[in-house]
Amino acid sequence: MPELDLYRGTVRPEWVDYNGHLRDAYYMLIFSFATDALIERIGLDAATRSARKRSLFTLEAHINYLHETRLGAQLRIAARPIAHDAKRLHLYLEMFADARSDPVAASEQMLLHVDTGGPRAVAFDPDVAARVQAFAHACAALPPAQYAGRTIALPPARRA
Repeated sequence: MPELDLYRGTVRPEWVDYNGHLRDAYYMLIFSFATDALIERIGLDAATRSARKRSLFTLEAHINYLHETRLGAQLRIAARPIAHDAKRLHLYLEMFADARSDPVAASEQMLLHVDTGGPRAVAFDPDVAARVQAFAHACAALPPAQYAGRTIALPPARRA
């Protein structure tokens, strides 16, 4: 599959809540670890970020909690781009647990490339832009991201 596997880990005891499930805040932490790995893969490793004064900032993030995840679960995060332009990457991530083939959570994020000296938004450097483009091209044939573009809302009230 052309999506990138960016993170693998185990649900730790300190990440579990009073219901015996992965605490909601830790889903974001795990997705953040995956985003850090993506930053490295597109050519913005620590040395490059320091030398060029470039990084990615998260502008917005949404999480869909789909299934309970418990202590000791083996996690995997897969990612693919939804869209990108000269400065931004619209990213979709799915979290899988143990042998499940369906995701236990999904996250949609908007990332912005910045000059950290400002900070201010700037276009991706050519080598990074090429990697982002290659990532998008490799994932172009995938079906639409199932949990992307969702909003929070109550269904319309029914009339009696």
